[in-house]
Amino acid sequence: MFHQNLVSRIFNTFILFLTSFGLIAMTQAAENDATSSPALVVSYFDVNAGQAQKAAQILKELSASSSKEDGNLRFEAVQRIGHPDQFAILEAWKNQDSMLNHQKSESTLKIREKLSPLLRSSYDERPHSNLQVGEISTPVAQSKSGIFVITHVDIVPTVKDQGIALVKELTLNSQKDTGNIRFEALTQISRPNHMTVVEIWKDQQAISAHASKVTKREFREKLSPMSGSLYDERFFKLIN
Repeated sequence: MFHQNLVSRIFNTFILFLTSFGLIAMTQAAENDATSSPALVVSYFDVNAGQAQKAAQILKELSASSSKEDGNLRFEAVQRIGHPDQFAILEAWKNQDSMLNHQKSESTLKIREKLSPLLRSSYDERPHSNLQVGEISTPVAQSKSGIFVITHVDIVPTVKDQGIALVKELTLNSQKDTGNIRFEALTQISRPNHMTVVEIWKDQQAISAHASKVTKREFREKLSPMSGSLYDERFFKLIN
């Protein structure tokens, strides 16, 4: 009996050790992932009437300084077509640390201080993770004259996985379309049932051709009953 109890205690201790070791390894892996995975941010804001040109100039300054910072992979400030008082910023950083260093850097704080009096809305900054993103690098030359499309996709939580699969499928299919420069999907970190689809197209003709494709129409039809809000598709031009 004593021998059996001793064996049992040794076995339980071994299992506890393996479990603890596994938890430590998982924690370390999560920490490593947070510091090594690209940090993706999409921000939105509106400015007061008559301040669009001034805001665009400030964002041009912010883009120029940010793109030179250590760890920056992409920094694109865009202005909404037809609504020049609405802006968005698309950022990609090597990791979480480089993104945080940027946010607290003296140059960033000074430029945002200049922007603050022009705002008529809060600076809506949304961290994202990679859902379906290709190689992240500085913008290709075509994007400077291309049309950016930023779409917020909100999926009802009970069908989140089906919605995610649908967005990923659309992304992979659309990357092959004529005139596409970039097509990628991001997931909001705080709300995994909310996604942001970012597209760049050569021109309006390419956008119209893509919108008319069977794959896009089927995507919209399948998405509709899963959607928690309107399909919010906005068109922008790069500030450069």
